[in-house]
Amino acid sequence: MMLPLWVLRGVADGSIDRAFRRWDRPRVKAGGRQRTALGVIGFTSVEVVAREELAEDDASRAGFASLERLLTVLDRRPERPIFRIGLELVGPDPRVALREALPSADELNDIVRRLDRLDHVSRHGAWTRAVLTAIGERPGTPAVELAASFGREKMPFKLDVRKLKELGLTESLRPGYRLSPRGESVLARLRRRR
Repeated sequence: MMLPLWVLRGVADGSIDRAFRRWDRPRVKAGGRQRTALGVIGFTSVEVVAREELAEDDASRAGFASLERLLTVLDRRPERPIFRIGLELVGPDPRVALREALPSADELNDIVRRLDRLDHVSRHGAWTRAVLTAIGERPGTPAVELAASFGREKMPFKLDVRKLKELGLTESLRPGYRLSPRGESVLARLRRRR
């Protein structure tokens, strides 16, 4: 579920605890979680609500200045049901702490094995070392430029970088990426392995 930065900030400071979407079916479930730029957001409830049941309190708790403004946004897709989604900040994104944690020798070996596995199952050949190297040498380079330098499309390339981010090796910038301290440590190990 895409949540704009202003909503994330509201959830983080406690001023927003719900969101509304018109979906053909639920896209999140109660009890689910989602990592975001400002931390892990939890979905406390997901329920269908009739348009006429919405009140000013709903609009306020979703960060809208008025019910009228909320309805204007929701009425862009009047053919779909309205879902009210309860939101809460669960905690920080665990990848943030992971990025800063330098791996032990055992963790380093495990990360290298995982990168080897990603290379092995890739349909476009080994890529992890080259992408880590490119990000390390060109921090802040837009994804579209990095992807083009590998002769790849932007979105599949970004999916690969997301796999590195899950391991705590990269972090997103606006634009582009950079290596985390953990990523720099892993890249140094890969270079020694040659």
